[in-house]
Amino acid sequence: MTEISFKKWASMSDKALTKFIGAFVRHHRLEQNKTQDELSAAAGISRSTLSLLERGETVTVTTLIQVLRILDQLPALSVFEVKETLSPLALAKKQKEKRQRARSKPGKTEDHSESIDW
Repeated sequence: MTEISFKKWASMSDKALTKFIGAFVRHHRLEQNKTQDELSAAAGISRSTLSLLERGETVTVTTLIQVLRILDQLPALSVFEVKETLSPLALAKKQKEKRQRARSKPGKTEDHSESIDW
């Protein structure tokens, strides 16, 4: 995410954000040529709940997920994926602990005197 896009989202009101999400849902519903009745029945919600979502009114997160699933838009939720990051110091420490070479075990010698029949 760029800083510019973050500022855009951060400056939007909650109402504007919910309308943006509603427009996203409506766009993909119409793109798939589905009526509100068809989509709401497939998602297991009422048509009025879907209408509320598309208008940017308050609905539950579960409702949004159900609708996104039917519209095949669950990948939109990938922005919520939490990725573990290492600090530069922890990364340097991990690199330092990484093995640099292999060595034989103490007290164990390998016999390299195999006979080679050529």
